[in-house]
Amino acid sequence: MVERVGIVAAGQTKYHPDRSDVNEEELAYEAIKQVLEATGLNLSDIDSAVSCSQDFWDGRTISDMNVQHVVGAHLGHEDKVAEDGINAVYLAMGHILSGHHDVVLVVTHMKESQGEKSLIENAAFDPVLMRPLGLDFLAAAALQAKRYMYKYGITAEQCAKVAVKNRSNARNNPFAQEPMDITVEDVLGSKILAYPIRLLDTKPISDGACAVILAREEKAKKLTPKPVWISGASNCYETHYLGDRDLADCDALVKAAKKAYNMAGIKNPLRQMDVAEISGEYSYQELLWMEGLGFCGCGEGGKLLDAGATKMGGKMPVNPSGGMLAGNPNGVGGMTRVAEAVLQLRGEAGDRQVPGARVALAHGVTGICGQHQCVMVLSNK
Repeated sequence: MVERVGIVAAGQTKYHPDRSDVNEEELAYEAIKQVLEATGLNLSDIDSAVSCSQDFWDGRTISDMNVQHVVGAHLGHEDKVAEDGINAVYLAMGHILSGHHDVVLVVTHMKESQGEKSLIENAAFDPVLMRPLGLDFLAAAALQAKRYMYKYGITAEQCAKVAVKNRSNARNNPFAQEPMDITVEDVLGSKILAYPIRLLDTKPISDGACAVILAREEKAKKLTPKPVWISGASNCYETHYLGDRDLADCDALVKAAKKAYNMAGIKNPLRQMDVAEISGEYSYQELLWMEGLGFCGCGEGGKLLDAGATKMGGKMPVNPSGGMLAGNPNGVGGMTRVAEAVLQLRGEAGDRQVPGARVALAHGVTGICGQHQCVMVLSNK
């Protein structure tokens, strides 16, 4: 019988609009130090490391070279992921299931403050047909938001409620960058960035890092009295060209979720899971991704929100941490969702704790309009 893979520690920095006081490796080590101290491990005790970073954001090729010495990769093993950080956790799980490694350190970092977001994101588009149009993730998201709202009758007010809920939740999260008391009227009255997306519908520019340590079951039980088990995980890519898919749907997320749920024995996610941490750079995405995750039917994300199911105390609290809207860098956000789910399942989430949480979902997304989706189901039993 294959041993389970457990997360034995999770750490994250305070997310901030400008961490020019540190370089990338110093920022990453702030999170790494937390997980080493929590487990009593040294870097020499780590069998393998997985880092997650983006060359464009770090301003150099082979950007993992920045962090080699702080992940213990000298004369050791290290892999680099250039997507969302949840995929680095996914890869680390594979390292352990392969039987080659017992303990794996995972870290992701990004300093969005040191790059020009629009120009960097433009490089993700096809260089011949799409990049010359000047598209970035915001412009593409505006197309998706408009299509989603038109097809299913989602309202700007429902999207605004997501922003209000998440920034309110963030008031209980010491790591959050932008906890706020705002109203739906505040969101709808904020500056339009790309119709229908407004300033308060979006996450802020953010710098930060997150780290976790994974271990095989026998080792995990020795490293912590409260391991969190990865009971299901999957990811899936969508087609690159925006015109080749209906942006109001998220087929890649549907497929990833089904595979992760099958692994974890989840048949009714809204009933069987206690809390969800969902990545969304824009408010409408939380509604759309909830549909893809099977919390409700297509076009019913707004109704689920209006019914109060996703608020603290609801049937399925979504983003008790405040989510990405409260401030996480792209590339870090998915691993932050994992770290927050771990805190929930260990009963260590403080004022944002969902009472009695036993099963949690963590979700990460990479690319244009949710091109790549990753879903992870975690449990404490």
